Parts: sequence; C-alpha cells; structure tokens
Amino acid sequence: MFGKKDIDPAKMETVIGPDARFQGNVRSKGYVRVDGTVEGGVSAEGVIVGEKAVITGDVTAKIVFIGGKVTGNVTAASSLEIQPRGQVRGDIRTTQLSIADGALFEGHCVMTAEKVAAFDVDALLEKAAAS
Repeated sequence: MFGKKDIDPAKMETVIGPDARFQGNVRSKGYVRVDGTVEGGVSAEGVIVGEKAVITGDVTAKIVFIGGKVTGNVTAASSLEIQPRGQVRGDIRTTQLSIADGALFEGHCVMTAEKVAAFDVDALLEKAAAS
C-alpha cells in the first residue's frame, strides 16, 4: 500500500545478509535491511525485514516494511506495512498500517491520530546507547 517508494536508496546504510546471524542491538541513522537473523532490537530511520529474515526483539523506526518474522514490539512513527508473508507477534504502534492478505499479526495495535512528532532517531540512538 505504502510501497517502497518511501525508501531513499542513498540512506540504505546497513544490510544483514541472508546467511548472517547477529546477536545484540542494531542502531542506524539510515535504513537497515535484514535478510538474516537478528536476536536483539533494531532501531533506525527505516527498517526492511526481508521474507527470510527473523528478528527476535523490538523494531523502532519511522518506516517499517515486514516481509519476514518479527517476534517483539514494532513502533513505526510514520508507517508500517506487513507484507503477504510477513509475521508480527507483538504489539504495534503506528499512524498508518497496512496488513496484506496472508500476513500474520498477533498482538495489540495502537493507532495514533498524528505522526509521532517526538520521534527523533538521534535521540533514540543516544538513549539506546546509554542503556
């Protein structure tokens, strides 16, 4: 629905490949694409979860596309799209939500009336680094 037209290819900073397994939190000021496995949280301006990807942890970004599996809470300040093979087991918070036919969502959803203006990637990264 929202489409990947919202993604600026120049901001794609981090790619976790299909054969990679990452333990710990991933933080980036740009976009993160996950095609492998992440055991920990992912925080970035944008997050793309590929069809074969598995994330066990929270995902926080302005824009989130989920084609794989996420077990954890998802916060998308601008938009969240769960694609046909996507799975989310956890709570979601966003202003715009698209769940395609065939997608799986188990959890609670909070839809905000306005885009989350307080979402600041720099502040989020600093807070995460301090913890």
